[in-house]
Amino acid sequence: MVMRQLVPKVFYDTLEEGFDLWVGGLGCEIEYQEAALAVVAREGIRAYVVASPEYAAKDRPEIAIETDDIEALHAEISARRPDLLHPNLPRVTRRPWGALEFALLDRTTVCIVFRQWPDED
Repeated sequence: MVMRQLVPKVFYDTLEEGFDLWVGGLGCEIEYQEAALAVVAREGIRAYVVASPEYAAKDRPEIAIETDDIEALHAEISARRPDLLHPNLPRVTRRPWGALEFALLDRTTVCIVFRQWPDED
Protein backbone atom coordinates (compact mmCIF):
# COMPACT_ATOMS: atom_id res chain seq x y z
CA MET A 1 0.00 0.00 0.00
CA VAL A 2 1.22 3.48 -0.87
CA MET A 3 -0.29 6.77 0.23
CA ARG A 4 -0.06 9.01 -2.80
CA GLN A 5 -1.55 12.39 -2.06
CA LEU A 6 -3.10 14.51 0.68
CA VAL A 7 -6.10 16.46 -0.66
CA PRO A 8 -7.17 19.45 1.43
CA LYS A 9 -10.70 20.73 1.72
CA VAL A 10 -10.64 24.55 1.86
CA PHE A 11 -13.73 26.49 2.91
CA TYR A 12 -14.78 29.85 1.47
CA ASP A 13 -17.91 31.98 1.67
CA THR A 14 -18.46 31.29 -2.04
CA LEU A 15 -16.84 29.07 -4.66
CA GLU A 16 -15.86 32.16 -6.66
CA GLU A 17 -13.81 33.40 -3.71
CA GLY A 18 -11.87 30.12 -3.74
CA PHE A 19 -11.51 30.09 -7.52
CA ASP A 20 -9.72 33.45 -7.31
CA LEU A 21 -6.75 31.77 -5.61
CA TRP A 22 -6.89 28.23 -6.97
CA VAL A 23 -7.86 28.90 -10.60
CA GLY A 24 -6.90 32.54 -11.13
CA GLY A 25 -3.71 32.43 -9.07
CA LEU A 26 -2.40 28.89 -9.24
CA GLY A 27 -3.73 28.04 -12.68
CA CYS A 28 -5.71 25.01 -11.55
CA GLU A 29 -8.50 23.58 -13.71
CA ILE A 30 -11.96 22.89 -12.34
CA GLU A 31 -12.39 19.12 -12.63
CA TYR A 32 -15.83 18.97 -11.03
CA GLN A 33 -18.33 21.51 -9.75
CA GLU A 34 -21.71 21.49 -8.07
CA ALA A 35 -23.52 24.16 -6.05
CA ALA A 36 -21.24 24.20 -2.98
CA LEU A 37 -18.27 22.00 -3.95
CA ALA A 38 -15.62 22.01 -6.64
CA VAL A 39 -12.55 19.88 -7.26
CA VAL A 40 -9.59 21.81 -8.67
CA ALA A 41 -6.35 20.29 -9.93
CA ARG A 42 -3.06 20.99 -11.63
CA GLU A 43 0.00 18.80 -12.26
CA GLY A 44 -0.70 16.23 -9.59
CA ILE A 45 -2.11 18.49 -6.89
CA ARG A 46 -5.80 18.56 -6.07
CA ALA A 47 -8.02 20.42 -3.62
CA TYR A 48 -11.67 20.58 -2.73
CA VAL A 49 -13.04 24.13 -2.71
CA VAL A 50 -16.18 24.24 -0.59
CA ALA A 51 -18.69 27.07 -0.18
CA SER A 52 -19.53 27.21 3.52
CA PRO A 53 -19.55 30.60 5.26
CA GLU A 54 -19.82 28.84 8.64
CA TYR A 55 -16.64 26.80 8.20
CA ALA A 56 -14.82 29.54 6.30
CA ALA A 57 -15.18 31.70 9.41
CA LYS A 58 -13.61 28.95 11.54
CA ASP A 59 -10.67 27.76 9.43
CA ARG A 60 -8.12 29.64 7.32
CA PRO A 61 -5.49 27.02 6.52
CA GLU A 62 -1.85 27.20 5.55
CA ILE A 63 -1.07 24.61 2.86
CA ALA A 64 2.39 23.66 1.60
CA ILE A 65 3.03 22.46 -1.94
CA GLU A 66 6.43 21.01 -2.77
CA THR A 67 7.90 21.56 -6.24
CA ASP A 68 11.03 20.71 -8.17
CA ASP A 69 11.33 24.12 -9.93
CA ILE A 70 10.39 26.87 -7.51
CA GLU A 71 11.95 29.65 -9.60
CA ALA A 72 9.80 28.83 -12.65
CA LEU A 73 6.67 28.50 -10.51
CA HIS A 74 7.37 31.83 -8.80
CA ALA A 75 7.92 33.54 -12.17
CA GLU A 76 4.67 32.14 -13.55
CA ILE A 77 2.50 33.06 -10.56
CA SER A 78 4.08 36.49 -10.02
CA ALA A 79 3.51 37.35 -13.68
CA ARG A 80 -0.14 36.22 -13.54
CA ARG A 81 -1.16 37.39 -10.03
CA PRO A 82 1.47 39.44 -8.15
CA ASP A 83 -1.30 40.66 -5.83
CA LEU A 84 -1.44 37.17 -4.29
CA LEU A 85 2.22 37.11 -3.20
CA HIS A 86 2.39 36.96 0.60
CA PRO A 87 3.78 40.21 2.04
CA ASN A 88 6.07 38.25 4.40
CA LEU A 89 7.45 35.86 1.75
CA PRO A 90 6.93 37.34 -1.74
CA ARG A 91 10.26 36.19 -3.20
CA VAL A 92 11.97 32.82 -3.32
CA THR A 93 13.94 32.75 -0.08
CA ARG A 94 16.24 30.16 1.51
CA ARG A 95 14.72 29.36 4.89
CA PRO A 96 16.76 28.42 8.01
CA TRP A 97 15.72 24.77 7.57
CA GLY A 98 17.31 24.68 4.10
CA ALA A 99 14.27 24.80 1.81
CA LEU A 100 13.61 27.49 -0.79
CA GLU A 101 10.14 28.98 -0.28
CA PHE A 102 7.70 31.67 -1.33
CA ALA A 103 4.07 32.08 -0.36
CA LEU A 104 0.67 33.30 -1.51
CA LEU A 105 -2.01 34.86 0.66
CA ASP A 106 -5.53 35.37 -0.62
CA ARG A 107 -7.97 38.00 0.60
CA THR A 108 -9.55 35.46 2.98
CA THR A 109 -6.10 34.71 4.51
CA VAL A 110 -5.68 31.22 3.07
CA CYS A 111 -1.92 30.81 2.75
CA ILE A 112 -0.10 28.54 0.31
CA VAL A 113 3.62 28.02 0.80
CA PHE A 114 5.60 26.66 -2.14
CA ARG A 115 8.70 24.73 -1.13
CA GLN A 116 11.70 23.17 -2.86
CA TRP A 117 14.11 21.11 -0.82
CA PRO A 118 17.78 21.08 -1.77
CA ASP A 119 18.95 18.15 -3.88
CA GLU A 120 20.28 15.33 -1.77
CA ASP A 121 23.56 14.11 -3.22
